[in-house]
Amino acid sequence: MTAIVAGAGSNQPGFHRGRRIALQTFLSIAAVGWLIPMVSAVYSSFRYFEGDTLKRGVFSLPKTLTLDNYREAWRVGGIGRHFLNTMYITIPAIILILLFSSLVAFACTRFSNRFNIFFLVMFTAGNLMPQQVIFQPVFQIFKRIPWPDILSDTNTGYLLGTKISVILIHVAFQTGFCTFVLSNYMKAVPQEITEACLVDGASVQRQFFQIIMPLCRPALAALGTLEFTWLYNDFFWGSVMLQQGIEKPITSSIALLNGQYAVDYNLIAAASTVIAIPTIAVFIALQKHFIGGLTLGASKG
Repeated sequence: MTAIVAGAGSNQPGFHRGRRIALQTFLSIAAVGWLIPMVSAVYSSFRYFEGDTLKRGVFSLPKTLTLDNYREAWRVGGIGRHFLNTMYITIPAIILILLFSSLVAFACTRFSNRFNIFFLVMFTAGNLMPQQVIFQPVFQIFKRIPWPDILSDTNTGYLLGTKISVILIHVAFQTGFCTFVLSNYMKAVPQEITEACLVDGASVQRQFFQIIMPLCRPALAALGTLEFTWLYNDFFWGSVMLQQGIEKPITSSIALLNGQYAVDYNLIAAASTVIAIPTIAVFIALQKHFIGGLTLGASKG
């Protein structure tokens, strides 16, 4: 009888309204907690550090607002050149990652093979090992691989120190995760579509490029957005593999702004704000497809 009364009480409109209010309150507090550091960083980027923020505090009213921090960050940090270096690494890496992962996922999900599960497990297992653990062996391997100068923009004579090395590392580490996501997505595509293509005489290449890939657009957009954010913000491999400072990615621009004896945090905040703009723009541009890829299958039984 107690269980029945409790169950009846949980179906009352007031009970659901209370749960909804509690959930909205929690989400609002969490959102404010996430926004405070970002808003304070943007706010500080328009203020002088020593004469204003350092004396009066981050949340105090400013004496004056200025764009000097942005001009100085762009000049000293070399953000323009480092941004081009990052795009040179990120865009080819994303294209190769999505291409290779979609090929593996297509082969493992649309064709019956006793090794399908084994291949998927192997690709996924590569993401379980921390990258920092194996950076020394990878560093030594790339240091011993000759690389023609005609294919390199740094003319080191070896694969180490080239942007190609960073691209290869990103492709190797990120392909497993994308393969896992795309394989689950392709399993939701009805097998009857592939069978109809075979009856019509469509080749495997046509099935992949003209049938399966267009259907996987939401998943590819979601993965492309995530991968762009991860690769664009990567600092570790760019610092390890690229020896010359002018060839490093954009995240290294912040390191250049750290002084030997003092640090201008407002200057770093300005650089961080500029660096974050491309990732925000990509998310806004692909927001519709990104959310569609994340919510795919949520309404299926």
